[in-house]
Amino acid sequence: MIETIGKAAISIGADGIFIETHPNPAVAKSDGANMLKLSEMDNLLKKLIALRKTINSF
Repeated sequence: MIETIGKAAISIGADGIFIETHPNPAVAKSDGANMLKLSEMDNLLKKLIALRKTINSF
C-alpha cells in the first residue's frame, strides 16, 4: 500500500510524504511490516516525481 498511498498523496497536492524504509524490514526492530525495502525506494521516488511533473503540467 505504500506506493498507492504515496501516489494518492501526490495526486491531491501533498508537498511531502513520509516513508519508513529499512534494508531488510523483516529484521527491523519495530514497524517492519510497515516499511519499504530500501532497495525499492529509488523506483518509487522516480514514479512519484514523474506523477508530480505530470500533474504540474496541467
